[in-house]
Amino acid sequence: MKALLTLSLLATPIAFGACLAGEPDATEATDQPATTCAAVAIITARASTEAAGEGITGNLVDQIIATSTQNISRASVSYPATLNNYNNSSLQGINALKSQLTTEVTNCPNEKIVLLGYSQGAHVVLDVLGGGQGGSLGTTTAPIASNISSHVTVVATFGDPRHVTNQAFDIGTSTRNGLFPRSATQLQVLSGFAPKIHAWCDANDTFCSSGNSTQVHLTYLNRYQNAAASFVLSRIGG
Repeated sequence: MKALLTLSLLATPIAFGACLAGEPDATEATDQPATTCAAVAIITARASTEAAGEGITGNLVDQIIATSTQNISRASVSYPATLNNYNNSSLQGINALKSQLTTEVTNCPNEKIVLLGYSQGAHVVLDVLGGGQGGSLGTTTAPIASNISSHVTVVATFGDPRHVTNQAFDIGTSTRNGLFPRSATQLQVLSGFAPKIHAWCDANDTFCSSGNSTQVHLTYLNRYQNAAASFVLSRIGG
């Protein structure tokens, strides 16, 4: 019954991408050439069912780039972002981002790295840093190596299905855990990144707060885009 309930909940916002106005074309999230390094590199993991690219979070990337005085590159995580076979999709996202981050740090060790994630993308981003999966999501994955994660300057996520209440990096009104709450071990690792992370989750969000409102889940950037941009800019130095 629990598995059936989870699948039912995950199927609810199947038209996520179609519901979000202003979604940038996938081609806008262009990976920079390996030989070109910017001062700041933004990597975005999109939400479930959004087309390849940055998805709605690209609007936040646009704002950061338009406001910053620094040279900023942008890229997106290449992963399925599907609700069908969610466990495998999120695992592919975790592995893809680990590889992408490792390559970025190796090629451009002086860059300040920004990670952004929405919904399943938030799950992916925070699982890469803190260790992931486990329980109903399958075999646990280790955190990315510290010599890579130390290059991450700031993280902003929205509607993470793995949200757990009362963490130092939690932002928003949620008082309930998400559908796939992280383990104590994973949260302990993430706590080491707390000053760098703002993870938005609001009450009644279907996924991050086990509520019944997909509207809350779909509209974080309507409420928090300016705050998220300000947080990122404060961490990267304007």
